[in-house]
Amino acid sequence: MRKLFYLILATSFVFVAHSCGSDGPSGPGSDDFDRQAMLENWADNIIIPAFASFSEETEQLKSAAESFSADPSQQTLEEFRAAWESTYLSFQHVSMFEMGRAMELRFRDNLNLYPTSTEEIHDNIEQESYNLELPSLTDSQGFPALDYLLYGLGDNTAEILTYYTIDSNAEAYRIYVLDLATRIDELTQEVSTHWAEEYRDDFVENSGDGANASVDMMVNDYIFYYEKALRAGKVGIPAGVFSGNPLSNRVEAYYRQDLSKALLLEALDASQNFFNGTHISSEETGESLDSYLDFLNTIKNGADLSSLINEQFNVAREEIDTLNDNFAQQIESDNSQMLAAYDELQKNVVLLKVDMLQALNINVDYVDADGD
Repeated sequence: MRKLFYLILATSFVFVAHSCGSDGPSGPGSDDFDRQAMLENWADNIIIPAFASFSEETEQLKSAAESFSADPSQQTLEEFRAAWESTYLSFQHVSMFEMGRAMELRFRDNLNLYPTSTEEIHDNIEQESYNLELPSLTDSQGFPALDYLLYGLGDNTAEILTYYTIDSNAEAYRIYVLDLATRIDELTQEVSTHWAEEYRDDFVENSGDGANASVDMMVNDYIFYYEKALRAGKVGIPAGVFSGNPLSNRVEAYYRQDLSKALLLEALDASQNFFNGTHISSEETGESLDSYLDFLNTIKNGADLSSLINEQFNVAREEIDTLNDNFAQQIESDNSQMLAAYDELQKNVVLLKVDMLQALNINVDYVDADGD
């Protein structure tokens, strides 16, 4: 009996010691948070509406491309450019959702792999034989390819129009830009329809807490997007964080020149809104990562982790607001400011990838190979 008493006492001590936590973020403890409600909010109020809105933009982009291809003029070019800019900004609200059909189609890479290969673009046009579904042509399509074809072919609008009117390959240029806009629209329609009509229920019902559950996969995809596509792709790589030398030609929307900052801010807003569960069409919020952390009473350094993450989003935004609208020009004139913006974005990588994942008891499911 005495041995049994000590065994029970020891077991109880271990349980209590484990439950008390440590100096790090508290949680997860006993987790009966309604994950399915969070998945429903993500699917019904954020992801599906975001893709629906984006698909309307891509339809307008295709229509503008058709008008320009049929009758290239300064007016139709400006309309095409305006549709491209609006659609590119809208894309920032769906880019992070690389699940389901989007993952199968490599949606983000096909629409926004930059820098674009100008040599490959010209080869495609000159040969008039290409298959944009081939992975080898990912870097000669999407928004970055249109960026070059709408802004980078010449020093001014008149020079650019000559490629579509009097150049020996003018018809091929017109066909190519239409093919690019059509592919953006077709891929988007497929992903949007799949989310709304097929994937939504599977996503919501898979509400467990394992590595293959929707919450774990979505959170990993979200952090991967923030860390790699937003922080590294839009700022770190062109600023030379990983190469040791600034690479101003690696900025997003390089040929448009004054859009790279707007794209980053749009992506940052989208990332923060998703964290807070903010609906696409309103300021209303639902269950998301912030409320999950609050439910777990996750504290770091005496403050709510959700508040720290939101504060860091805001600090990063304030730092980005000080940058030139043209990131290539910012890097060439004063790269230290770009590096400062990167540092503020990086602080949230730690809070999201380390502290939040620890609190939610989610493991990282992707390989981190950039040394950060």
